[in-house]
Amino acid sequence: MLEKLKQKVYEANMLLPKHGLVTFTWGNVSERDTETGYFVIKPSGVDYDKLQPADMVVMDLAGNKIEGSMNPSSDTATHVELYKAFPEIMGIVHTHSSWATSWAQAGRSIPCYGTTHADYIYGEIPCVRCLTKEEIDTAYEKNTGLVIADYFKDKDVTAVPAVLCKNHGVFTWGTSAENAVHNAVVAEEVAKMAARCEMINPQVQPAPQELQDKHYFRKHGKDAYYGQ
Repeated sequence: MLEKLKQKVYEANMLLPKHGLVTFTWGNVSERDTETGYFVIKPSGVDYDKLQPADMVVMDLAGNKIEGSMNPSSDTATHVELYKAFPEIMGIVHTHSSWATSWAQAGRSIPCYGTTHADYIYGEIPCVRCLTKEEIDTAYEKNTGLVIADYFKDKDVTAVPAVLCKNHGVFTWGTSAENAVHNAVVAEEVAKMAARCEMINPQVQPAPQELQDKHYFRKHGKDAYYGQ
């Protein structure tokens, strides 16, 4: 079932160590299938050098395993809630990449200090609140997804395809698993740049809004002109 999608999701997962976004097994990628509504996700706790396309797990949006010999990622319930809340999200990535996670552990959103950030993400990368004790104790992964979904319920998730979970890590999403990985790489790079920027100039301010607008909208929207 969904053999082509399993291959795609496998390849997207393998991009995480390639781009230095994961240590050990600290990450996962999924992608949604448009026809069935199912999604395919990495199995839990499997080393990347041992991973195979056939290991990918097929899930439905009720959190039921449809196919797979292994347990799905422990973050599967978070993916479920994001897919349910946002039909435009087709791929999701979660990592503990070091620079983005440093901002998450600090409980800070990542301001847009320059055009690299603005090219991909409109405004700051938000850091959502930490879960309450009850949320952690009852349904931690599901509630993580609900907290993210609640933050973005009246916002454009395509314009801001990344979020930090306080004291935890980073989630990104996109039009496919590969696109979500691309956004994860961007999030990590702009997290690194922003941290270094504040080290060099602790009084730095976000880039002027007109510059942010220019760089974002020249790549996104009906009047975009970047690329071929």
